[in-house]
Amino acid sequence: MRSKKSQAVLARLKQITGTKSDASLSSALKISPQTLSSWKGRDSTPYSLCVDIAQARGISLDWLLLGEGPILRPITTPSQDNNQESTTRENTILALWRLLNEDDRCAIQNALEEKRRLRDMEVKLAEMASILSTLQQSNET
Repeated sequence: MRSKKSQAVLARLKQITGTKSDASLSSALKISPQTLSSWKGRDSTPYSLCVDIAQARGISLDWLLLGEGPILRPITTPSQDNNQESTTRENTILALWRLLNEDDRCAIQNALEEKRRLRDMEVKLAEMASILSTLQQSNET
């Protein structure tokens, strides 16, 4: 891709990879810093790389290449009404997940695991309360 806007494309690539510097962007893209420097010098970003990243992360090419429209690509879902809402939500969550850096992903995973642990404890506590109530009622009679 060759345009005066390739710097903006690189800035958007930093945004979706969760990087701040050229060095971290080149690492996230699995390219050498010299390659990235060459792209900047030629005012060029490979179109195929942009397509691959957009496809892998559910990103809109209009947004990535032109800075126009929503960040996330519209999601196609099965035509079945009962699964459509769930599939759309899951695809949206997955697309947003792909925008996060690894530290944020770990933090969210830890929070989800903690939430599940607390929910399991609440269920066990409710079961114990029910058993206790039954025992108290049988002791009163």
